[in-house]
Amino acid sequence: MLTQTCELAIRALVVLGLEGNGRPTSPKRLASRLDCSPSYLAKTLRALVKSGILQSVRGAHGGFLLARPAADITLLEIVESSQGLLVANYCRAIAGHQDPVCGFHCVMRKLQEDTVATLSSWTLKNLLEQPPPEPPPGPPQPGALPCKMAFTGSVDIWRQQL
Repeated sequence: MLTQTCELAIRALVVLGLEGNGRPTSPKRLASRLDCSPSYLAKTLRALVKSGILQSVRGAHGGFLLARPAADITLLEIVESSQGLLVANYCRAIAGHQDPVCGFHCVMRKLQEDTVATLSSWTLKNLLEQPPPEPPPGPPQPGALPCKMAFTGSVDIWRQQL
């Protein structure tokens, strides 16, 4: 549902929200923390700067920091900055009418409305207040997916914040 770029943007904002403390974090440190390509991360961060979510600081001690408080940054803003507007264009409308022309369109429009409502109601601050789970003991279960917020050292960062 969310693109890799969008997930990376959310993860980067979580790191900045937890570690930033009003000081810029270097792109190199972010890429290391998130175990991602620095060039891919740079592209993602530029989109967040352009949308006013992040601030870029130049210089030897430069980097990125949140442009606004975490409570003022909705997940909808992050998603739309990273992957574009969430739209539900599945059918051609009958000329001059706004009503959908098929049941599938009705379902997809409802899904889009619910998604927008949910993403609008969650903020970066809400994410920062809910740490990822501790990894279960022993080897990972076959087919189990790791938590997207369990990036390098994330559980330790959250513990320090609590």
